[in-house]
Amino acid sequence: MKFWFERGAWVRKKTREKFSSVLPEQIKSIAIIRHAALGDMILIRAFIHEARKFFPNARITLSIVSNYAYGVPEDMVDRVHVAIGSDRREATIREQINQARALGPHDIVFDLAMTTRSVWLCLLNKFGMKIGYPYRTSQRWLYDAVIFRSDFEFEAQIMLDMLRLLGAKPALQPDFRIDVKAHQQQGRNIIYFTSASTADKCWPKHHFAELIRKASSSYPDYSHTILNGIASWEDAADLAEQLSDLDNVHFQQAMEINETLSYLKAASLLVCNDTGIRNMAISCETPTVGIFFNTVPYRYWPKYGKHDAVFNENGTVPEVEKVLWAMQGILTQE
Repeated sequence: MKFWFERGAWVRKKTREKFSSVLPEQIKSIAIIRHAALGDMILIRAFIHEARKFFPNARITLSIVSNYAYGVPEDMVDRVHVAIGSDRREATIREQINQARALGPHDIVFDLAMTTRSVWLCLLNKFGMKIGYPYRTSQRWLYDAVIFRSDFEFEAQIMLDMLRLLGAKPALQPDFRIDVKAHQQQGRNIIYFTSASTADKCWPKHHFAELIRKASSSYPDYSHTILNGIASWEDAADLAEQLSDLDNVHFQQAMEINETLSYLKAASLLVCNDTGIRNMAISCETPTVGIFFNTVPYRYWPKYGKHDAVFNENGTVPEVEKVLWAMQGILTQE
């Protein structure tokens, strides 16, 4: 394998020499470490798909963490390794180490977590080559090759760069291998999701109420659906009650992951915070408007398809009119 880069990456000299005569077809086993929530599990599907194509004879093991097991792409890998997470605080150090070592040896490991736990996995197991994507050059000591991570590129593309480093040619638009049929809903539908992984990422509910009221008037031929969250604190029933006087505004209870994907696939547009639901919509090729003020938008903003990110340059909470303008920009492209 040749390492295809001039700048923006780093490879140990001995790694270049060790793998110079190795072909991708000769790689028999790879591990992928991804310890993250649902939205990140959706994004990794494109990486697994391209890794399977580039290493056609490799057995793929995905390492997850026990407190983030929802939406794991078990259908795409040969084995799932589960590291002990924060939901098992009673586990002893010995149990944690033994479970970490259960990941086992592999020809190549891709660390797509870059956490303290993933570092220990890399240290406690034997790998022919370790590839990571740290933010800082000082973090490269653990790995044999690195792609330097950026806050200014869509994260799914940054992960694919780790394969491009080795000479792979992933599709320009990531293929998330989401095989669901669009929900049989009637007419055009705009979905609003008011929650996120943490409360500090949530656009104020009164802003959503004002936005939906204005959008329902501006787009009367659309259904406007408020999608409920799973956790009790994510409940949006009160918002639906505030807007119950509007005939084209509806409320949808939370659904299982496949049903949610099907529902999103049929939608005309999703408007939401920085959350996994947006990644699900992106994977279904459904247009999105993301609202950002607490996290960097560029990492979650695809440069393809019909997607927009609304944020203020100074990091303040975006105005309702700004979000409505972004919605208009996408809906006029239908």
